[in-house]
Amino acid sequence: MSNILDCAIVGGGPAGLTAGLYTTRGGLEHVVMYEKGMPGGQITQSSEIENYPGVTGEITGMDLMMPWPEQCKKFGLVHEMVEVKQVRKDGDIFSIIMSNESIAHAHSVIVCTGSSPRRAGFKGEDEFFGKGVSTCATCDGFFYKGKEVAVIGGGDTALEEALYLAKICAKVYLIHRRESFRAAPNTVKRVKENDKIELVLNATPDEVYGDAMGVNGIKVKLQDGTVRDIAVPGVFVFVGNDVNNQVLIQEDGSFLCDVNEQGQVIVDLSMRTSVAGLFAAGDMRIEAPKQVISAAGDGAVAGIAAISYVDELLN
Repeated sequence: MSNILDCAIVGGGPAGLTAGLYTTRGGLEHVVMYEKGMPGGQITQSSEIENYPGVTGEITGMDLMMPWPEQCKKFGLVHEMVEVKQVRKDGDIFSIIMSNESIAHAHSVIVCTGSSPRRAGFKGEDEFFGKGVSTCATCDGFFYKGKEVAVIGGGDTALEEALYLAKICAKVYLIHRRESFRAAPNTVKRVKENDKIELVLNATPDEVYGDAMGVNGIKVKLQDGTVRDIAVPGVFVFVGNDVNNQVLIQEDGSFLCDVNEQGQVIVDLSMRTSVAGLFAAGDMRIEAPKQVISAAGDGAVAGIAAISYVDELLN
C-alpha cells in the first residue's frame, strides 16, 4: 500500500491544529488534517476572549485562531477541506473514509472532533447564541459582572456553573424543569444555601427575547401553566454535551476504541486510546475541561505520542 500518511488528524479546532503543529515540527513528514470547514473550532464563535494566556486586550475567538493554521502549514501540515465519515483499522494501517467516498491510509490517527453543547430547544436560543445565550460560564461569565443572569439545567454542570456565576453576578436564577436536581448532594446543598441563587423549579424555558444589542430576558413556563418573565442580559444553558464521536462508529455499531457511557473517548495521560496508534484529544476525551488552552495542550501531548508511536512502528 503506497502513500500512507505518517499521521491523519481528524478535526481542525485548537486540539487538531496543535497536534498538526507538533507532529510536523517534530519530524513526521506526511501529516494531513481533515476539517470540513475552516480551521478554528467552536471558539471562533465567541465574541471576546479574555482567558487565553499571553493574550491581552479585546480579541474575538476568530482573531485568536486566525494565525494558527498559517503557523501549522509553515512546518508542513496539509489541510484537506473534507468531512471524515469513519476511521477504521486493519492490522497496523488505519483507513480514513471521507464523505466523498475517497479513502486515505495512515500509520497513526489523532481524532479531535470535539463535542457540541446540547441545545435546550426554546425560542430564540439559536438567534441569540453568542449574543447573550452562552454554554460556557468560564468564558462569558465575566461579561455579566454585577448583573443578573439565568442558568438552565439541573445536573452537576448547571449547579456548579451557577455557583461560579454567583461569585461574579448580582443574582443567578437557576431554572430547572423538575423539583429535585440530578447533581451531587453537596453541590445541591451549596446552591440552596447561596443567597444569590434563586431557584425557579418545575419550570421550562419558553423564549429568550432581546434586540440588536443582545438578550433582554427569558420567559419560563411554570407548572401551573403561567409564564414568568425574568429580565436578564445573560442566559447560560447547561443541559448536557453531545460528543462528536461518529467517526469512530464501525459498521456493526460498535466503537473503534473504548468509550465511557457518555460516549467520551477513554484515554491515558498521553492521549492514547485502547487501540494502538489511535489518539484522542480535546473536548471528545474523558474529563475534558472544554477550554481552548486545555484542548491545545491535549493536541501537543497527542502529537508527541504519535511521533513516538510512528518512529517505533517504522524503525
